[in-house]
Amino acid sequence: MDVGDIQRRLRQFAEDRDWEQYHSPKNLSVALAVEAAELMEIFQWVTPEESRNITNNPEKYSQLREELADVLIYALRLADFASIDAADAIEEKLKINAEKYPPGGGRHWSI
Repeated sequence: MDVGDIQRRLRQFAEDRDWEQYHSPKNLSVALAVEAAELMEIFQWVTPEESRNITNNPEKYSQLREELADVLIYALRLADFASIDAADAIEEKLKINAEKYPPGGGRHWSI
């Protein structure tokens, strides 16, 4: 996946529709949170085991793909707007987490 290319395509998509006027960091972060909530809604009333088996439910799996794509799109748009290299930011965060949560450390990994 070429993250930079995806960001350029998303930027062009927004420009072609004159949506840039709405894409402030505030609005993009709010949209990201809304889409994350829609992603969570898919799992709202299911057990952890049912959530692990979502691939067995074509309708729910399709919803998961769409909502996850929305979350990723807004995250990449926000990174692009803020001139953050998403790939570098992820690499840096992985290094920080590797130091913070070494293997066998007994701590639960989280971002």
